[in-house]
Amino acid sequence: MASSRNTTITAIRILYLLLLCVLQAQVRLCFAAKVYVVYMGSRGTDDPDEILRQNHQILTDIHGGSGEKAEESHLYSYRHGFRGFAAKLTEDQASEMAKMPGVVSVFPNERRKLHTTHSWDFMGLVGEETMEIPGYSTKNQVNVVIGFIDTGIWPESPSFSDEHMPPVPAKWKGKCESGEAFNASTCNRKIIGARYYMHGYEAEKEEVEESVKTVSFKSPRDSSGHGSHTASTAAGRYVTNMNYDGLATGGARGGAPMARIAVYKTCWDSGCYDVDLLAAFDDAIRDGVDVLSLSLGPASPQGDYFSDAISIGSFHASSRGIVVVSSAGNEGSRGSATNLAPWMITVAASSTDRDFTSNIILGYGINFTGESLSLLQMNASTRIISASEAYAGYFTPYQSSYCLESSLNSTKSRGKVLVCQHAESSTESKLAKSKIVQAAGGVGMILVDEADKDVAIPFVIPAAVVGKRTGNKILSYMNRTRKATSRIFSAKTVLGSQPAPKITAFSSKGPNALTPEILKPDITAPGLNILAAWSPANGKMHSNILSGTSMACPHVTGIVALIKAVYPSWSPSTIKSAIMTTATVMDKNRKPIIVNPEGRRGNAFDYGAGFVNPRRVLDPGLIYDTQTTDYKAFLCSIGYTEKSLHLITRDNSTCDQTFATATGLNYPSITVPNLKNYFSVMRTVTNVGEPNSTYKAVISSPVGINVTVVPRLLLFSSYGQKIDFTVSFKVEAPPEGYGFGLLTWRSRKSRVTIPLVVRSAHSTLGLLS
Repeated sequence: MASSRNTTITAIRILYLLLLCVLQAQVRLCFAAKVYVVYMGSRGTDDPDEILRQNHQILTDIHGGSGEKAEESHLYSYRHGFRGFAAKLTEDQASEMAKMPGVVSVFPNERRKLHTTHSWDFMGLVGEETMEIPGYSTKNQVNVVIGFIDTGIWPESPSFSDEHMPPVPAKWKGKCESGEAFNASTCNRKIIGARYYMHGYEAEKEEVEESVKTVSFKSPRDSSGHGSHTASTAAGRYVTNMNYDGLATGGARGGAPMARIAVYKTCWDSGCYDVDLLAAFDDAIRDGVDVLSLSLGPASPQGDYFSDAISIGSFHASSRGIVVVSSAGNEGSRGSATNLAPWMITVAASSTDRDFTSNIILGYGINFTGESLSLLQMNASTRIISASEAYAGYFTPYQSSYCLESSLNSTKSRGKVLVCQHAESSTESKLAKSKIVQAAGGVGMILVDEADKDVAIPFVIPAAVVGKRTGNKILSYMNRTRKATSRIFSAKTVLGSQPAPKITAFSSKGPNALTPEILKPDITAPGLNILAAWSPANGKMHSNILSGTSMACPHVTGIVALIKAVYPSWSPSTIKSAIMTTATVMDKNRKPIIVNPEGRRGNAFDYGAGFVNPRRVLDPGLIYDTQTTDYKAFLCSIGYTEKSLHLITRDNSTCDQTFATATGLNYPSITVPNLKNYFSVMRTVTNVGEPNSTYKAVISSPVGINVTVVPRLLLFSSYGQKIDFTVSFKVEAPPEGYGFGLLTWRSRKSRVTIPLVVRSAHSTLGLLS
């Protein structure tokens, strides 16, 4: 009886509340409001009580001026260790809150597990210590040794802790060299090898311009930060609270966090020299590394394969079963990709769905967003002018618009926000412009940079990067307003930006300028605004956010290590094939990947086979395998004589077994750069999936080209079985420039896809798609 009465009372209360909601026009709030965290960065020097007052004011504003509703929605204020609050908000209110000045991020109160600061989660791998791929055990990664040819390492970083790691693998023959601030005991069970090379650097040092601003240790210790960043991205241990000045806060780990690290420091303040690089390759091969990662390369156009240290070293490493992963370069233009040898994996750079943005408020509330890592912000609006108005001395207004050294008049710049133009691609040059504006008395900067507008920079003053479109809107506002004003707020972390991934503007692109029959780059991975370990010798930071194909390369390196953990006997070409044939050309919304800055639809010259998919690489179904003998035949096909081949291989190789063209190499892509009318090429696939399986060819032909495959069905009866097939291309309507398509072998369980890239000999526009 009492139970029935309580039920009735409860029902009446619910009806009363619903009626109240309707009467107060708050139905949506009643039903849809949920708890959000509004995070606003570091507490700074603000008084905790003042923070509480500000929080209440923000909530009052979001509730239309109602202090009572603000009080009702408020749960917590964070005002001691950092600032922010928790409150019940609707989705619309949360979205509006996220755009407010000073708000770093707004996120729902979901149940959390320890996880990475982002890129590995974005690629579909979750976990803390082992980075298990669903359905497979990667625990054997403790026996995988990754060699990093880079700027060294900062061994004290928590990313390189050896806690709970077993003894060093018995196969390891490497050593730790002593030097400045580094000795043999500095190594541990995580960093099991550390060497440094500087003879080539010292020989050239006097001829290069000396502008060293960091300590340069004559040892494997990293004074730059670059080597520590790449090593931790690929193989860093789990770190619970990595961040960049409060941005991107969270747990962070590398792709293969239990793999071993061997360091080969070859890069110094002025660069990495060939003789040092080759010495590092030589030692790494002897030491017994399983993978080599090189986030460096030549400038484009790249020279001949065997006048290039990385091509040479990687050829010999690959011949001994070592997978070599390299970056494609940061020149951004068509045909600028480097590290072009077919025996290495070449990685392009793409974004994740995380941005670091600053709000720019013009006049009376015109709001724009730019990219930035600067946590500095302006306390009030102030005059904004084009840097061209502040020209000084012998500089023209046009020159001053680029905020060049000594080009700004301090009288005209003092106390103002300057709009500067930018044409270079380096992070250092953008950072330098903020210093130039600061030196001239400027209090803020808006940098207009169409090419790399998504790259976040740690400016020394309140500043942000915008693209040309936004820049033009800002300049238009200034032109029509007598006393234009602006206020720039501190950077905040924004998750869920779309579309993602996108190919970055700076990522170097194909076609292969040395051998157009070989597609480069091979694959793309996250390389934009990546948080990883750093050297405190450079800027007194223990972690940093960087962008570049240098950051994309170690993402693939980590995946290679996981593959080696599961399949230790797989060859470099098998691993490359598994990575390429399981990649995707679609973004997270199942739409074609686009390319910045223009937003055009991407193609194989931008991303190779596509965006890497670590959840599929361990079950590729079929692989396109190549042996060392195939690479020798490839060299013959591009003009190497038997005499020159003997000098490279030091064996009795001949050019009897060669290909008609370099397209004949059994590569996991097919590129025909000069199709006259009709051309056929053979490929061989090896079954590494289910013993009894049937694959059907599915073709997406390049525009104007007819593609046929014989046979259309591949019937496998055993593991390891090889089957040949022929792909034929016929010109139907000569397309302009290169055309792009796909060939997919589809079974009940697997999809094995390779890019098709064709240019008709009749085409007059060589690089256009």
